[in-house]
Amino acid sequence: MLKVKEAIIVEGKYDKQRLSEFIDAPIITTSGFRVFKDKEKQRLIRELSKERGILVMTDSDGAGGVIRNFLRGIITQGEIKHCYIPCVEGKEKRKASPSKENLLGVEGLSHEVLKEALLRSGATIEGEGETVKREPITKTDLFEMGLSGRDNSAILRVKLLESLSLPTYLSANAMLELINTLYTKQEVLDKLMEL
Repeated sequence: MLKVKEAIIVEGKYDKQRLSEFIDAPIITTSGFRVFKDKEKQRLIRELSKERGILVMTDSDGAGGVIRNFLRGIITQGEIKHCYIPCVEGKEKRKASPSKENLLGVEGLSHEVLKEALLRSGATIEGEGETVKREPITKTDLFEMGLSGRDNSAILRVKLLESLSLPTYLSANAMLELINTLYTKQEVLDKLMEL
């Protein structure tokens, strides 16, 4: 079992069940979009963020992005971390048909994939020591890499995100936050060279 300091926020009960199989941490569900109107749940999430910090792990589809952005708006910046799962095509076993975007959510991914995403997110794992701080990629770096401010920047961002199996609908700012969570500057440069 991985002992995680932060409380983990997921979309639904099946996501919570999946993570509970190998993670020891408070796991709170948003009940999908219900969190938008559920003031008690919002209050609980704020309290947990102050007490131990929170880690948002939503699905990599559009709905997951909307929930993530909502939580980003109600939590103080230093108290929230984001765990992005890779975009993997498929269908969860319990469902009759795949999701609208044909992507697996948290519940459909293996323990290994989820653990890797968790470790790359900067989560504080007991017994692993504090997470290593790395030099962040800046907006200037994005411009110099051709990922913003150029005629073909949007196309290049989509290609980069596809190659990293990440959501392609992200804006330049959202992508910056995501790649700073998951990758070093050199890893991004290496991937751009491959493209």
